[in-house]
Amino acid sequence: MNADMVSIVVPVYNAERFLPETIELVQKQTYRDWELILVDDCSSDNGAAIVRQYAKDDTRIRLIQQEVNAGAARSRNLGISQANGRYLCFLDADDIWTSQKLEKELAYMKEKKAAFVFTGYEFADAKGEGLGKIVHVPETISYEQALKNTTIFTSTVMIDRDKIADTDIYMPQIASEDTATWWHILKKYQIGYGLDENLVRYRRTEGTLSSNKLVAIQRIWGLYRRQEKLSWCKSMYCMFFWAFRAVLRRV
Repeated sequence: MNADMVSIVVPVYNAERFLPETIELVQKQTYRDWELILVDDCSSDNGAAIVRQYAKDDTRIRLIQQEVNAGAARSRNLGISQANGRYLCFLDADDIWTSQKLEKELAYMKEKKAAFVFTGYEFADAKGEGLGKIVHVPETISYEQALKNTTIFTSTVMIDRDKIADTDIYMPQIASEDTATWWHILKKYQIGYGLDENLVRYRRTEGTLSSNKLVAIQRIWGLYRRQEKLSWCKSMYCMFFWAFRAVLRRV
């Protein structure tokens, strides 16, 4: 494992219109010791060819292709299994990082001696233009707090693999697998640290899962009851605060 490298895992499915921007924004990072692992989940578009073209000119970029369409969780898990860096980040193919995202987040992680870090972010339109709605994050978050909060966004997360085992990072094959993973990590490793700085733009395109509020509520409820085994009363208690904060996040 490379002690200074950041491994960036990107699940890719029919995202050819976003890939050039996504890859080039990673290449523009001020922190240079990274590898970009793009896992194509049997896309029907030209995405794999686009990645191959970039990989020819930059050996830090790697394409992995799934043999069957298996979903984002398995794509991320495959990327994790192939990662060489001590530090691990996730980036969705349509999200946008500022050029200092890795540098600032890694410095914050080392300052706090943290195992799990996430940052603030801004909502963006389909073109990637910021909408001025910035989501602020707390300095720390516990498992119990995370159950009632929507603040951890996948493309903002950084994990120290020297402190958190890969087996605890692998995502389950369930709906809202990323949220389930952050809860699992916080439950086992106690505390996550938030860097309250806007370093990511979250592009909300048509069909984005979280844009469907009813589906999002159903999936979080399913996590409470089936994954976390919470009682009905505690699930309702957590859901009240989760929904309230989700509304505030979008106001």
